[in-house]
Amino acid sequence: MESQIRGNPSPGAVEEVETLWIPLSDGERLAARLWLPAGAEERPVGAVLEYIPYRRRDLSRMRDEPMHRYFAERGYASLRIDLRGSGDSSGLLEDEYTRQEWEDGIEAIAWIAARPWCNGSVGMIGLSWGGFTALQIAALRPPALKAIITVGSTDDRYRDDMHFTGGCLIDDQMEWGTGFLCYLGLPPDPEVVGDEWRRMWRSRLEHVRPPVHRWLRHQWRDAYWRHGSVGEDHGAIEAAVYAVGGWADGYSNAVFRMMERLAAPRRATVGPWGHLYPHEGVPGPAVGFLQDALRWWERWLDGVHNGVMDEPACRLWMQEWVRPAPFHAERPGRWVVTEGWPAADAEAVEFHLSRDGLVEGPAAEERLPTSSPQTLGLAAGEWYGKGYPTGEPVDQRVDDAFSLCFDSAPLAERFELLGAPLVDLVVDSDRPVALVAIRLNDVAPDGSSLRVSYGVLNLTHREGHESPAPLVPGERYAVRVTLDDIAHAFAPGHRIRIAISTSYWPLAWPAPEAVTLGVHCGASTLTLPRLRGSSGAPPPAPFEAPEQARAMNREVHRRGRSTRTVVEDVATGETRVIEVRDLDDHHISDIGLRFHELSEIEHAIRRDDPLSARCTARREFTLRRGDWEVRLDARSTLTSTKDAFQISSSCDAYESGRRVFARNWHDDMPRRLV
Repeated sequence: MESQIRGNPSPGAVEEVETLWIPLSDGERLAARLWLPAGAEERPVGAVLEYIPYRRRDLSRMRDEPMHRYFAERGYASLRIDLRGSGDSSGLLEDEYTRQEWEDGIEAIAWIAARPWCNGSVGMIGLSWGGFTALQIAALRPPALKAIITVGSTDDRYRDDMHFTGGCLIDDQMEWGTGFLCYLGLPPDPEVVGDEWRRMWRSRLEHVRPPVHRWLRHQWRDAYWRHGSVGEDHGAIEAAVYAVGGWADGYSNAVFRMMERLAAPRRATVGPWGHLYPHEGVPGPAVGFLQDALRWWERWLDGVHNGVMDEPACRLWMQEWVRPAPFHAERPGRWVVTEGWPAADAEAVEFHLSRDGLVEGPAAEERLPTSSPQTLGLAAGEWYGKGYPTGEPVDQRVDDAFSLCFDSAPLAERFELLGAPLVDLVVDSDRPVALVAIRLNDVAPDGSSLRVSYGVLNLTHREGHESPAPLVPGERYAVRVTLDDIAHAFAPGHRIRIAISTSYWPLAWPAPEAVTLGVHCGASTLTLPRLRGSSGAPPPAPFEAPEQARAMNREVHRRGRSTRTVVEDVATGETRVIEVRDLDDHHISDIGLRFHELSEIEHAIRRDDPLSARCTARREFTLRRGDWEVRLDARSTLTSTKDAFQISSSCDAYESGRRVFARNWHDDMPRRLV
């Protein structure tokens, strides 16, 4: 297939600026790394920036260099900018997505657009935080920002972020919040900022506040979460938006809302990947995302009508059944396309929940009770897959055995699902606070159960996340649980299963009391959007094989490891889930820096006591160069009573092995129907 990227696809010479200072109007400055095509001073080019707090010199260097150099080799100025108060940038970073962050970003865009090497057109690209920020700044309409590529992000910070899902507190908030506490306290590099490094470091440490404590004060969808949620006004975005997601990531639902509601030019790709850029996507197949991005920049930064907007708006990986496992190098499937969203060629197929399973006709009404052990959910995997070999959902039979399950008859023909499954339940509860978790599984003839999609709902949020209300025990309620959007093909002979439970630990924090839920069959339904016919011919411009520029030079001193261990203490009845991400301890040759990151998180609970739930997270970073060594160690622990959350955090900083800073925090916070 001929390349469809701009001009000559061959890489050209690049000038690299390790540290470029971007001045801000209040006297602070942002540190950036710049890759500039040779000759750009004489022939200005479009600019692409990634704007995140993940330390361009060390933490994100291995990921940044192959992407940004690739763009520069093919004719775009590419920049990686540290947010205020992160990396080598001056000032202080206090929280996610602040107004100050946006204002700094707008100033940076204007400054870049005015450089002699820039043609005045700027694009933003970002995964996770960078994807959020690209959307948020686009909603403020800086004149030079013409287009964005947002990967693994959301338009609704409460509905689809790692804090709350369906009104339930999710476990990734603790892991991320503890890591963020470390990022807030890490120092700048003395080689870049000179003798100022220690003063800057001390200032950061003195202003550190544990993010998890702040987030737990906002248990409902209030003004805190609406801030930065561009879904409050999709129409504010005028720049062209390319939204990218992965089925193994927790952020893919937002792609479809944006495709449906944005007025700006837009397109979407969702593949099988976790929380990664698609050219490095796991599970695979990884794709030529960087070539695809170049076509986007060519259209919107250079004004070349290259046909990219004439192609189908959505490209989606239709996944096939695969034997459940904690890791898949690849997911079998094929690309399907739609002209827009919702997919015009998807039809609603309704099943009724009955004592006999999932049936397509009306069913007799009958109440079936269910009460799950608090340990149900061990097969869930991670909320958002990060490509580690332990994060995918495993065989669901371990959870199905303690769930209320409804199976279809074996399918006579292939059933291609494309969109969000909807479960409309009529339920009653014996407690005022309860959650329901619903899994859609693909059951093979041998009985193995593959999770296809799922949804959780705090039933006090049944009418919305702004003003929850307790349940009246014994009263019947009609509730809708929207499961995650998905593309999945059920094979002939397989069964469709709905599994309902009252717990989903450790992914979701348990309700304050053990709950018995009554599910009223006959009145409860499952609706699946089925793709008509075979559809899904390959896109007119299929992805090329993945490409990227050369990786950074590094020497690995010790290979990392990733483990997930489940331990059951027979004497106490406690189950513990211990996850360790011990990344490579490596030396970055170009800057003479040795870098190591360690993440540990432990969840514990007893199967009969939701108030025994405990989560402890730890994150450690170590930076070394010659005699200079600094280490940050952050820890957080969450427990709860029936009426309150108890959260404790600590941050310790070390220089050359000597502790130079220590701070501890503790808060008791009322549980607000969570």
